[in-house]
Amino acid sequence: MNIWVWVLIFGLFIVIGILLAKVYLLKKSAREIKRAFAEKIRIDTNTLIHISSYDPDMRELASDLNTQLKYFNQSRQKFEHGDLELKEAITNISHDLRTPLTAIYGYLKLLQNEECSEAGRTYLVAIENRTKAMKQLTEELFHYTLTVSDTEEMIIENVNLNGILEGCISSYYSVLKQNNITPQITIPDKRIFGRGNENALSRILGNIISNAVKYSDGDLKIVLTENRELLFSNHASGLTEIQVERLFDRFYTVNNARKSTGLGLSIAKVLIEKMGGTISANYENEVLTIKINMQEE
Repeated sequence: MNIWVWVLIFGLFIVIGILLAKVYLLKKSAREIKRAFAEKIRIDTNTLIHISSYDPDMRELASDLNTQLKYFNQSRQKFEHGDLELKEAITNISHDLRTPLTAIYGYLKLLQNEECSEAGRTYLVAIENRTKAMKQLTEELFHYTLTVSDTEEMIIENVNLNGILEGCISSYYSVLKQNNITPQITIPDKRIFGRGNENALSRILGNIISNAVKYSDGDLKIVLTENRELLFSNHASGLTEIQVERLFDRFYTVNNARKSTGLGLSIAKVLIEKMGGTISANYENEVLTIKINMQEE
């Protein structure tokens, strides 16, 4: 074979080798950028992306990403600072409103003991109902801002789900009976444990039962499974699938729940996620089911 053919073949191998090395280095740089970018997004840090490659295009890409990361971190810090200020403002306003509202409610009770015309009685009842609603909203708003803030560390430990659920049902049983709801309760004899906080879980279950009182057509089924699932089901013909999808949104209320603040299930969602669990709502055949999954002990 002609020597020039061998030279050409040898030259092609060299070019291919150089190209393969170039591709390898580019892929290595891309992986470095990917890992570094994911880390910088996840962690609040001002460090920049560094790569081992000297390829001008890859270094330019890393430089552009560093610029965008700088803007992103500045925006995140502004958001977090503004969010914290907003939470503190809402907490302070809610706290400041609680005292005068309590005083107004007390004076209304005194007025009801005074002689008054029939029309005056009607006005007093309307004022009392509005005051109650505002007082409830203020309390829920105060507790919600405390819940979503990280000022108080939640202690997570193994908790007895049977005992917490039984205690919560007992405390709400009279409310259920007043609304002509007789719950069907299924709780295993075996003690079921999960990771959580007893006080937070009691509040979650209470909010869900209160939600059932608002939306139920007159029934409520409560089930605790051995897999640490808590199921609350009731017929709710007044709901739609779109409304159910928004039940965990802050301040969202449906038309037939005018006395609701729209914060109960939002608080439940925040608390259950802090404990590492999940909460979801499903609506099928006019039956609303709220499911809680607790973390394994």
